[in-house]
Amino acid sequence: MTDSTGLTRKRAAAPHGAAAALRFLVPSLLGLVIFVMPVPDGEGGATIPVAFLASALEAALASVIHPLVVLLMGISAAGSLLALLVRPAWMRTGVPKLLFAVTPVWCAVRVVGFLLGLATLLQLGPEGLWGEDTGLLILDLCVLMFTVFLFAGFLLPLLLDFGLLEFAGALMNRVMRPVFTVPGRSSVDALASWFGDATIGVLMTNQQYEKGFYTKRESAVLGTTFNVVSLTFTVVIIGLLGLQHMTLPFYGTIVVAGLIAAVVMPRIPPLSLIPDEYIDGTRPREAQAAPAGPGTAGGDGDGSALRRAWASALTKASEMRTGFLLRRGASNVLEMWVGIVPVIMAVGTVAVLIAEHTPLFAWLGTPFVPLLELMQVPEAKAASETVLVGFADMLLPTVIGANIASEMTRFIIGALSITQLIFMSEVGGLLLASKIPVKFHHLVLIFLIRTLLTLPIIVAAAHLFY
Repeated sequence: MTDSTGLTRKRAAAPHGAAAALRFLVPSLLGLVIFVMPVPDGEGGATIPVAFLASALEAALASVIHPLVVLLMGISAAGSLLALLVRPAWMRTGVPKLLFAVTPVWCAVRVVGFLLGLATLLQLGPEGLWGEDTGLLILDLCVLMFTVFLFAGFLLPLLLDFGLLEFAGALMNRVMRPVFTVPGRSSVDALASWFGDATIGVLMTNQQYEKGFYTKRESAVLGTTFNVVSLTFTVVIIGLLGLQHMTLPFYGTIVVAGLIAAVVMPRIPPLSLIPDEYIDGTRPREAQAAPAGPGTAGGDGDGSALRRAWASALTKASEMRTGFLLRRGASNVLEMWVGIVPVIMAVGTVAVLIAEHTPLFAWLGTPFVPLLELMQVPEAKAASETVLVGFADMLLPTVIGANIASEMTRFIIGALSITQLIFMSEVGGLLLASKIPVKFHHLVLIFLIRTLLTLPIIVAAAHLFY
């Protein structure tokens, strides 16, 4: 069997010895440190090393990085137009095809992203278009994505390609598969997202889907259910809402609500209707879907599972070659820069413009007033205006709700904004730009269902604590 990387998966027993173990352990542990381990940020808070590296690069290039990112959007737009309208021979194969061969709709999105980025950079048009709460907010996010993608593209293989996912998959399959309907290896995706960053989780899921490790349904479930905002970002929300003294109850509430949503969402539409087939159209073998028996990695006997997990990890690590990883890393970086950054600029700016300059989300929140009143939420009218605005950007409910007098209501607003998970200025735009098979209407439905599912849980917890 050959996976999409072109490497043959070896069926023989994994190589043994100290060298093989080090080849698995050193890169994998380094990857966990880079993408998961919280470290002090020098300002009294915490971050992860990859985010620290991205911020350091952004600071070093501060004078040129905004024009550089807009130039990148221009290259993406021009290349896509050229590939769509002229179709020169050199753009029909290889890397140019990978980067620029897109449908007319996605070509238009890239062009809009570039035009919005240029308008923001040069402050063209009304200030409402390029101001710090609209265009500049998203352009700054694109700058962050530019630097994160650079390091993630080259460093994610430490997590993905040296056996860690095989090791976790063999051990966690007995939990992840029956409870959340996803493979055990996805536990690493969720860990990287929760302790690291949601964008890292989406990138990991997308790469694993493209390489044939997740089905369409599994990748959609992981991208829309497990890629929550990081703990460090949650701390920011707690601080903005003045809830530092409620940190543990707040964490507990979002964990419980998030876990319940993660159990329910994969089993109902729209996620349950996405085909359970791989990117090439093949379906999982029945043997893979069947419960593991004794002596298998997912079967009875912890010792057997651990041995097989270790052997599987060593086999995977032995297949990796540095030159191959560097070439693929460079390709990943270019693909993320060209394909994702302009989409985030386009989708994020439009979403934030609607939220900031129209009453649309306030109108949409009106039906929640009687529901919130029924659940005895103080200041229900003010709270209703924040219920759906998080679809544009996850910070907007916090910004709007920070001035609400009731601490209980602020608690509910903050926890709901995190458990809703889908916001177009970052995760939503990233999902749409990825190969993960979710459409805009899927994201709308998932956002609404998560809202209706987690709101009663959060309100019940708030009544318990207040």
